Amino acid sequence: MKQCSARAKAALGLLLLLPLLFIGTASVQAATPDATDAEPAADQATTAEPTAEPSADKVELSATDAAILGLVEGLTEYLPVSSTGHLLVTNKVLGLGGTEASDAALKTYAICIQSGAILAVLLLYKKRIWQMVDGLLGRSDEGRRVLIAVVAAFVPTAIIAQFVFPIIRDRFFGVGPIAGAWIVGGFAILAMTRAGFLDRAGHELATITVRQATMIGLLQTVAIWPGVSRSLVTIVAGVLVGMNLRASVEFSFLLGLVTLSAATVYEGLKGGSELVDTFGVASPLIGLAVAFVSALIAVKWMVDWLQRRGFEVFGWYRLGAGVLAFIALSAGWL
Repeated sequence: MKQCSARAKAALGLLLLLPLLFIGTASVQAATPDATDAEPAADQATTAEPTAEPSADKVELSATDAAILGLVEGLTEYLPVSSTGHLLVTNKVLGLGGTEASDAALKTYAICIQSGAILAVLLLYKKRIWQMVDGLLGRSDEGRRVLIAVVAAFVPTAIIAQFVFPIIRDRFFGVGPIAGAWIVGGFAILAMTRAGFLDRAGHELATITVRQATMIGLLQTVAIWPGVSRSLVTIVAGVLVGMNLRASVEFSFLLGLVTLSAATVYEGLKGGSELVDTFGVASPLIGLAVAFVSALIAVKWMVDWLQRRGFEVFGWYRLGAGVLAFIALSAGWL
């Protein structure tokens, strides 16, 4: 037990350092001048331009704004309410963005602060994670089965998202599509709850098959539409393929670790330097820390709530959020 505890602490410590190392690397890249921008001294002398002023695209992300976005991310990432939709609406409410650079940085920031929620689930489900590691090393049959299932569910999402996500991002990332998805998802949850679909008996996670996992992964691609909720789709998909609700929720969390980590790494490598150049280092780190703490609270609350009261509250919440978003949109507030 002591050896396992030491391994867990070391792994978590490394994971906590990774965002710091990445942002530090990104800041160095952002600070390195592009060779194509360098001009000969003679050319500079011939220009009559005054000393360069700060770029109009540089927009400050205050510590308060960063903390609010981190709070929203942590509370909504693993709940079936769509963190992407909440973050986009929160950006509108806070009046963030408005320039090409700041909008791009906010998109990167919204994905990169997922690291906080990822770390929270790693901590809460560390026993299952180590079981999967033991499975990889040939020491646990159950761990190997769950690990293979997670990979099988991730692969179709990764492949399909490469083709579909750019189209969705460019055309449907707006308050209207998000509000519509909230309302549709709310009605779906209420209908499934009242039909007893989410309460039906099913098998535990230890018996999941590759075929079932692949089906969950295929259905997860529906969540590419903003406002749908990856968590909602994967939980419902788990019940649909034969798992009970508790097992479906756990598998959704585990699959989220891989899916969100891949998205974070991809977006970080692509836009990390612009993120640091636009917002600096301190504010993104504040958001990540707040996301970690709030995700710990949200995940523990959700698991406890589902065991005692069920899914219906999320349906009503989505309906309310969708209606309010449409009202605010119609009134010109968003």
